[in-house]
Parts: sequence; C-alpha cells; structure tokens
Amino acid sequence: MGTFSEQALLGQADLAQATLRALDTFADVLLAAEDGEVDYAFVAIENAIEGTVNITQDALAFDTDLLVQREVVLPVHLDLMARPGVELSDITHVYSFPHALAQCRKWMATNLPGAVPEPSNSTADAARMLAGATDEHLVHGAAIAPGHAAEVYGLHVLARAIEDHDDNATRFVLVAPKTIPAPTGHDKTSIVVFQRADEPGSLLSILQEFAARNINLTKLESRPTRRGLGDYCFVIDLEGHIADEVVADALRSLKSKHAEVKFMGSYPAAGSAEHEVRQEVADAQRRADDWIAELRARVV
Repeated sequence: MGTFSEQALLGQADLAQATLRALDTFADVLLAAEDGEVDYAFVAIENAIEGTVNITQDALAFDTDLLVQREVVLPVHLDLMARPGVELSDITHVYSFPHALAQCRKWMATNLPGAVPEPSNSTADAARMLAGATDEHLVHGAAIAPGHAAEVYGLHVLARAIEDHDDNATRFVLVAPKTIPAPTGHDKTSIVVFQRADEPGSLLSILQEFAARNINLTKLESRPTRRGLGDYCFVIDLEGHIADEVVADALRSLKSKHAEVKFMGSYPAAGSAEHEVRQEVADAQRRADDWIAELRARVV
C-alpha cells in the first residue's frame, strides 16, 4: 500500500477494478505471474533519472517468459517522512528503494549530509517499517516515499518533492504469460538480442536491420548474459507491433542472423495523445487500402 506502483496501477480504469495482491519484491510479483498465482504482474521497469530497474529488466529477459501487455508512465514526486515528533535534525538513517535514494542524492547531501542511506524493498515498505519501528535507527530514521504513504502509515512529511530533477517519471509495465495485445497503431515491441559472436560490427549489424526498415528504437542497452564475463546481450524497445509486417520482417531477419532473439511483447505505448495517434494511423491505413484497391481494379 502507498507505492508508486499502486498509484500508477489505480490510474488505469480497468486495472483499478481488479482484485489486487501486494507482494514484497518485484521478483516475487513477477514469479507469481509466471507460476499462475496471479493473472498479471505490474512492476516498475525504468526511471527518467536512474534508468532501467535492472531487477525487473533481468527477470523479464532471463528468468521468466512473461510478455508486456502495456506500459504506464507516471510523474514521480518523492517526499521525506518520519514518525510524528521526529525532526530533520534527528534523522540518522534514510530508508527507501535504491532508485528513490539515488533520485534524491543531491537533496540529501545538502540537507542530511550525515544521514546513512539504507535500501528497502520499495518506497512504501520503507514507510511501513518506520511506522512499526522499535529499533533506534528506524525510530530516528526517515523514509523517502510517495506522499500518500505518509497518510497510509501515519507518518509526518518533513519535506515535499525532494527529487533532484523536476521532470522525474517512472515507466511501469503490465505483464502476463503468452498473450500479445492486438495492435493499436501506437505500439512498442520489446526484444532481447543475443550476439552470435563478440566481433567487430556485431551491434552495427543488429541496428542496420532497423535502420533499413525505418524503424525507430526508443531504448537500447547492453546487459550481461550471465554466461560469462564480457558476454553481453542487447535489450531493445522499438516502435511498432509484431503484427506490422515491417516489424515482423526485421525480427525475422534478426532471428536468422543471430543466435537467439527473445520476444518480450508488443503492446500499447504510453502517451497523452494515444487516441489521436491511433486514429491518425487508422485513417492513413484506410487511405492506403483504398489506394491499393484502386490500383488493383485496373489490372486486366
């Protein structure tokens, strides 16, 4: 309760109607979906300041066969909170999810230079620990969490919006086994490409498959494969859907040229203009269909 994940999920009208089950860690959430204990998992995967949430990314890339169903982007504001009666000058330790601690590094260096940052399973878990604390470090500690967590756990907000950058946002993904949502015209596809050999031009040969087809990449990063030191794969998000022939052709070519390509989903992309973009694409496709039909009508 009181996490950014919950806030982002409840912002989706259909998901807000579902029966929710909270688990301790992102790994637990993903494994519950993999094992069929829940229908869907909803987890953070990327932050605008700290980048990829590697726990989530690696679990999807290496440990599970879950597919992304949609993405949700949530603006993030972080508050500093403590037990009633605790003042800023009393704080010796600050608890939060590692990404949240990193997002407030400058503020903490200026306002709490002597406080020790302590990682927790989530921002809300840090607030929950403080609320039931008996340990001295927790009693005189603070948590970095969403403002709503203070209301949920009876804490006092000492400072609001302490993130180091105003445009902070976190990207979440809804995942489930097997299912691929139908294309909307405003979609993304996520894959992992494993190199056949570590040789000059390996990454270039992968990127050329997309450049040749005018496919835009929205994310590209390398991750260790866990198969040996120096053995890396590439995690790629691209615009388009597996149902789009140009995307399918690119993936087909990658699959034939590289040792392994893991498909992680085609899904609706987040964005404030989703409906307008989809309508524009639908109109363009209809005009193209009419054009092709008119040309074919001339065949004798």
